[in-house]
Amino acid sequence: MLAALFHENGGPEVVTVEDVDIPRPGPGEVRIRVEASAMNHLDLWMRRGLPIEIPMPHIGGADIAGVVDKTGPGVMRSLLGKRVVVDPSLDYDWYRLASSLGTGAEPFRIIGEHTQGGFAEYAVVPAGNVMEVPDHVSSATAAAAALVGVTAWHGLTSRGRVRGHERVLITGASGGVSCMAVQFAKHLGAEVYAITSSEERARQVRALGADHVLDRTTTDWSKEIFKATGKRGIDVCLDSVGEAIWPQLVRSLAVGGRLVSFGATTGPGGKIDIRLLFWRQLSILGSTMGTPEEFRKTMELVFSGVATPPIHAVLPLSDARRAHELLEAGDVFGKLVLDPRQSGGGTSPGAEG
Repeated sequence: MLAALFHENGGPEVVTVEDVDIPRPGPGEVRIRVEASAMNHLDLWMRRGLPIEIPMPHIGGADIAGVVDKTGPGVMRSLLGKRVVVDPSLDYDWYRLASSLGTGAEPFRIIGEHTQGGFAEYAVVPAGNVMEVPDHVSSATAAAAALVGVTAWHGLTSRGRVRGHERVLITGASGGVSCMAVQFAKHLGAEVYAITSSEERARQVRALGADHVLDRTTTDWSKEIFKATGKRGIDVCLDSVGEAIWPQLVRSLAVGGRLVSFGATTGPGGKIDIRLLFWRQLSILGSTMGTPEEFRKTMELVFSGVATPPIHAVLPLSDARRAHELLEAGDVFGKLVLDPRQSGGGTSPGAEG
């Protein structure tokens, strides 16, 4: 089969498309004939050399949708032929159990990071991680919604505890998670503020449902938020930007405000004024992915049309290097999706399958 992979860390130039062995599903696993696999910033970090151990050569791609073509031992054959989307989280229960099990317990993992992923014609995943996709939803949409959807929902609800009529700020609003967060926050009844760059991106974010969109390149957005909220501030901020804007984010929070961090694209050093922290009784919360139940909830919201991931482009698998370049350059609104079916005819498992 064809797969987009890298043998060493580096820039986009290390990404190649090669012919590799077709994987076989083990006990409790299914093999998926991939129809779509979406890019995430996680794929850039792994390629650059995120300080964790990953299988090499490495096939990225946490977001996977396609058709089950083979089942491993112990898996119901009724899954064969089903079009499915994959929950990218593995062992998420570690977060619930870590306090009692200790740090030596098996940690949370992500498909396509700690395992081989979906940037290939076939991928193997746990059968318990698949969810059937209805006919009216494309594989590209299902894949594009998976990781970003559950991340946005968990951050807003389980961590941020967003309530109706609260003021919610979404940073980096052109990114995949943030695009979903804008739509979910509106669904929850919030008044949504969003930060992005350029007039065109501001228009696109408004189209997702944001009530107030601020262009960080032309305005002092923290002051604008202060004025727009009647000097009250923001109740919940969902942030992926990190270091570059944390001082402004903390100043933008209302009394009792919650800052929920799920990323740090501009750096890990979040500087804050501690006096604001205690005087306004603020909360700073970390958030990563979401539970299996939250994954199914978010996909049901996508299937019902409550939220839809904006797709910047669907590219053939052979353009995997270009996809890395586009995402790294920041030239993407929403998600990039790779479609192995566009890469030249496909590979048949044949007798091996």
